[in-house]
Amino acid sequence: MRLFLATCLALFALQAQADDWPQLTLTAEHAVEGMRGGNLSGLAWCRGALWAVSDRDDERIYRLDQDAATWRAQPLSFTAPAVPDSGLPLGLKSRNWAASYIRGGALDFEGITCDQAGNFYVVSEAHAAVLQLPVEGEPDWLKIDQAMVRQARASGMLLHFNALFEGLAINPAGDRLWLAAERERRGLLSVQRQQSVWACGRSCVLFSEAGLEMQPAQFPGARAVSRDFADLAWFEGKLFTLERNAYRLCRRDADSGEVERCWSFAAEALTDTRRYDQPYGLAEALVVDKDGAWIGLDNNDRPRADGEVRPIVWRFAAPQGGWSAKP
Repeated sequence: MRLFLATCLALFALQAQADDWPQLTLTAEHAVEGMRGGNLSGLAWCRGALWAVSDRDDERIYRLDQDAATWRAQPLSFTAPAVPDSGLPLGLKSRNWAASYIRGGALDFEGITCDQAGNFYVVSEAHAAVLQLPVEGEPDWLKIDQAMVRQARASGMLLHFNALFEGLAINPAGDRLWLAAERERRGLLSVQRQQSVWACGRSCVLFSEAGLEMQPAQFPGARAVSRDFADLAWFEGKLFTLERNAYRLCRRDADSGEVERCWSFAAEALTDTRRYDQPYGLAEALVVDKDGAWIGLDNNDRPRADGEVRPIVWRFAAPQGGWSAKP
């Protein structure tokens, strides 16, 4: 009985915490046409436009034509070279290989980012590797020290199938990269470019954490689910994490990963017409700028309550006082 009461009190505390986050205001909503594989899994602002990546397409990213209310995805095709060994164990590699034959997307691209020179970087969840698409020249995989994967696994991350790297961000200079481990345990890692190799320095792991997070009260049948990260964004020296199941984004210290402030988008995302009959959050893509945030949904080709089946991108206004405001 005491254990039951303690569990109930903990869940009530999680729900109270979730209800305290300030709400962001939705200013626009856009369906996206033309993504061959659907499954929008990452967004980046680059080369004067918004770009998207799908976890079902291994040889293209998409420039989003924003001239109309419904956006059109224009593909940029490329050929990725053979993937280097990142240090993942054979068991995970085998499961990823088998899954690719069922769902498509052997590389399973889950995030995209861009440096100030216009170079793209996309992260492959299946291989825990990062592909660079330079402004000029051929695509190439970053040479990341295998110590990154070893340290992540020693910290309890990257242990489970389909729960590896879910997002990435890079600084404007293009010499420091952050990666988000999705769940069970979730966490943030960072590597820095040292000539041709991306190395850990003192440690690749900024932090990792386990535990449960209460879904927002607006979610039908809200319950406690695993803490997760769905994407990362860099803005004005801070990291912003998209936390899918909690329907929030958080500003974090770029060196420690410590959370500084969070904002919820649950009130707008979970209106009756925007709900999906799926047990988890679907937000997977994030871009933050001075005026607001772009958030993209990976709806797995399933309809929401109003019948819309295309990928969706939302635009939220920046909070009062801006993203750097203190609580």
